[in-house]
Amino acid sequence: MHRRTLLSAALALAAAGCAGPSAVTSSAPSTTGGTRDARAVIGLSYIPNVQFAPFYVAEADQLFDPVAAQVSLRHHGATESLFTALSSGTEDFLVAAGSEAMQARAEGVDVIAVGAYYKSFPVQVLVLESSPIVTLADLKGRRLGVPGRYGESWLAVQVALQTAGLSESDVTIVEVGYTQVAALTLKKVDAVVGFTTNELVQLQLAGDTPRALPVAEGTVPLVSTCLLTTGAYAKAHPQVVRQVVTAVKNAIQATAADQSRAIDVAGRPDSGLDGHPAAQRRGRAPGVGEPDGAARWRLRPGPGRRPVGADGPISRDGQAAQGPGDGHGRLHEQLCRVVAVLPGDGRA
Repeated sequence: MHRRTLLSAALALAAAGCAGPSAVTSSAPSTTGGTRDARAVIGLSYIPNVQFAPFYVAEADQLFDPVAAQVSLRHHGATESLFTALSSGTEDFLVAAGSEAMQARAEGVDVIAVGAYYKSFPVQVLVLESSPIVTLADLKGRRLGVPGRYGESWLAVQVALQTAGLSESDVTIVEVGYTQVAALTLKKVDAVVGFTTNELVQLQLAGDTPRALPVAEGTVPLVSTCLLTTGAYAKAHPQVVRQVVTAVKNAIQATAADQSRAIDVAGRPDSGLDGHPAAQRRGRAPGVGEPDGAARWRLRPGPGRRPVGADGPISRDGQAAQGPGDGHGRLHEQLCRVVAVLPGDGRA
C-alpha cells in the first residue's frame, strides 16, 4: 500500500472508531446487567498463546460477566484467514493489527477499531550480535528474511527501507515463512523482521544475543494491534462494544499487576498452552467459508505470530526445542515483552 493510501485509510479507520471506548455511542443508558440475547465472539488471531493472556485472565476472573452478551473466545487456526470469520459473522470482535485493518478497510472490508491492545509497534529488524548490520542503512546488499509480502511484518519492511533511504531493490527479500529464528541462526539470511514479543524472545532463549533495530526513529507511523469489530456490529450493539472494551482494559491492568498469576492462568488446560489435547482442539478453529475478497487475507496469523509458549523456542535445526522444565520461564519471558507494549488504559 502506498503511503498516501495508507494515510487515507488511517484517517478513515480513525473516523470510524479508533478513538477508544468513547467512540461508540448509544441513545440508551449503559447498564451492567442487561439481557444476554446478544453474542460477542472475540477472535484471537492465532492458536493459543501467552500474548492473549489478558483474555484468559478476563475469563478466569469473570471480567466479561458485566457484558450484556454471551462472550466467548475463538482462536484462529494456524492458516486461517485473518478477517474471514469477522466478515462472515462467525466472530464479532477480532484482535489484530490496526495497520492490516486499514488495508482491509481500504479494500472494502467492514472493520473498525474500538480499543487498543498494543500501545507501540512491536515489529523490528533483528540481527545477531556478530552481524555487521548496526543501522538500517547497513541492510543494503543484504538478505532480509520476512514471513511473506503481507501483514505487519511487510509494512514494517516498507517503513524500515524508507527510514534508511533504501528501496526494495537495494536488499534481497527472502520469504522464510514463520521460521525467522531458524533462518537467522542458520545464516540463511542476514537479518529478519520479527516481533519483540516473540522472535526476539525466541532468539534470546536459544542462547543468542540478538540486536533489535527499530524500523523508524521515534513513533512508528503504523497502527499496532487493536480490538476490532465491524461497523454493523457496533451500530447494532454499542453497549456491548463499550462493555467488552472496558472488560479488556480491566484484564490488561490485571495481567500487568500480577504477571505470575497471568502465566498460571494462561498455562491452564483450557488456554491451550500446556499442550492439552482438548485445548489443542479448541485452538484449531473450524473451517469457515470465505466471502468475496477474503482470499487475499490468507495465512495471516495474529500479532505475535509463532507462539513461544505453545511450541517452545525454535532450535538451530529449525525444529521446536524440547524443554519440559522450562515452560514457565518461556511464558514469563514472552509475557514480560507483551506487558511492555500493552496500553495502560486500553484506549486506542
